[in-house]
Amino acid sequence: MQKKVFPTIGRWHHIALLLLLIPTAVWAAEVNTSSIHYPTMLMGLLGGLALFLYGMDKMSKALKNAAGSRLKALLAKLTTNRVAGVFTGAGVTATIQSSSVTTVLLIGFISAGLMSLAQATGVIMGANIGTTITAQIVAFKITQAAYLMVAVGFFIQFTAKADKTKQYGKMLFGLGLIFTGMNVMSEAMSPLRDYQPFIDTMAKMHNPFFAILLAALFTALVQSSSATTGIVIVLAGQGFISLEGGIALAMGANVGTCVTALLAAIGKSREAKQTASVHILFNIIGVLVWLPLISVLSDWSVALSPSHPDLTGVERLGAELPRQIANANTLFNVVNTLVMLPFVGGFVWLAKKIIPKKPKPVPSERPSVSPKYLSKELLMTPDIAMDQAQLEIGRIGRRVCNMMNTLPPLTSQLASQQERDAATHALEKIDELEHQVDILHGHVLFYLGRLRKEPLTQAQSDRQITLISMTDQLESIADLIEDTLVPIMDKSLHAEIDISDEMRETLDTIQDKVTHALLDSVNAIRRGDNNRAKQVLHTKRALNALLDKVLAHQAERLIEHDANRLQLFSIEMEWTESLKRVYTVTKRIAKLHLREKDSQ
Repeated sequence: MQKKVFPTIGRWHHIALLLLLIPTAVWAAEVNTSSIHYPTMLMGLLGGLALFLYGMDKMSKALKNAAGSRLKALLAKLTTNRVAGVFTGAGVTATIQSSSVTTVLLIGFISAGLMSLAQATGVIMGANIGTTITAQIVAFKITQAAYLMVAVGFFIQFTAKADKTKQYGKMLFGLGLIFTGMNVMSEAMSPLRDYQPFIDTMAKMHNPFFAILLAALFTALVQSSSATTGIVIVLAGQGFISLEGGIALAMGANVGTCVTALLAAIGKSREAKQTASVHILFNIIGVLVWLPLISVLSDWSVALSPSHPDLTGVERLGAELPRQIANANTLFNVVNTLVMLPFVGGFVWLAKKIIPKKPKPVPSERPSVSPKYLSKELLMTPDIAMDQAQLEIGRIGRRVCNMMNTLPPLTSQLASQQERDAATHALEKIDELEHQVDILHGHVLFYLGRLRKEPLTQAQSDRQITLISMTDQLESIADLIEDTLVPIMDKSLHAEIDISDEMRETLDTIQDKVTHALLDSVNAIRRGDNNRAKQVLHTKRALNALLDKVLAHQAERLIEHDANRLQLFSIEMEWTESLKRVYTVTKRIAKLHLREKDSQ
């Protein structure tokens, strides 16, 4: 769970949560009983909930940061194998402690064109299994060790030198806060055991429709099924709800968590909306199937859970129910996945019927361009977000390469009128490509800037700076082509000059080498190819030799009595100097790539 990117348990959700709970507390305070001190109970309940939510947030961030590149590698292994997708979804969700986050990540991948809907469906099913790990952790009522976890975790995160060790400290600190919050809530609610109006309200949980609706609304509000599950287990630990009521509430949490995916898909591509539809369909169908079979699920969970026949009454319920509800939640999601996994194709077909393909809009006079890989949902995982930014930088690089490839050779002024017209048209195309580079450049810089809202390790921060620099360098090359080479070419097309055969061949070779160096540099970024980056650096010697040849030839031509020799000298020198500047910036990009690879 993240505070700043969907899905979040952030400031507004906490405020909404308080607004939901305060009227309930005010309603309870209207009944005057000497056995309950309502302000104290309310402070304990809200304070414990705040500790619980903050602990979940702290632990999930630490788990995600500790996983680092392993999480990225796990997501990179996604295949069309639906079983592999289930295991991947379960593993990723168990790591980041939120099925909502996993689903939003999937929407980001779908929007970026990195995954198909069929791949995402298997991962969504696995995500529902992974999120039950939270309930299993919470069900182990290790409240006695909570303060020790907080103390040890706090000590580790502020004394450890290694970043990964600090993350483990934060993880332990967050886990301790979870149990501390549960303990505080449990103690605050204990006086309600004898409060008849509250007992009557809890009795309504025997109605599964009421329980599912209540849990779905609460989960949609706080955007965390883990928070709902935690509160359900606290209620169960106090003996306030029955096993079947707790199961119904857990089912409702599965439905409520779909709201996050639905909100994340708003304004996204058709495929992203279809992914959210699959998530909603899977959870709702699962609940509908199990609704008449809650008693069967209850019996299975009792058989799998430890019993405490030595205890009686509320004490026995408090000891047994948390594990039974956690196990029922896991069974619910595992069985749903096993039953529905063979029907992945059916879910994909149904989602495509619900969100059909729309006809393509009529293109405008000037083609527009927009980012393909930059999805804001991926910002919560900086390593993956920077991979996406690098792919988008590759798109910028391809357009810059196209600008160089489209640029006619300087010798075009010797061509026919028809070929001169073609050269003029090419210059207009370069202008359009430069416009697209400017747009994508702005998007990439904004995207990389937003990464600063997330906590970054030193390595991640260094990589972010490198990517920003690469983006700026590519944009600088586009400006050099547009602002220097294009005007020179335009001037040469209308000049009365005669370039010698030897010079024509040399200039064309220089232009060809610079173009190939730029292409190698861009491909080094796109494919992570160090050899191509090194090849760019090796071009320097051959290019310098050609430039020296141009200077020598110019020195000889200056002594000739040609009326246009000064104009020819100016055009040829400006052209070669501009190409040299393009190569210089290209070389910087290659060095940035090699430096980034060396630091990994």
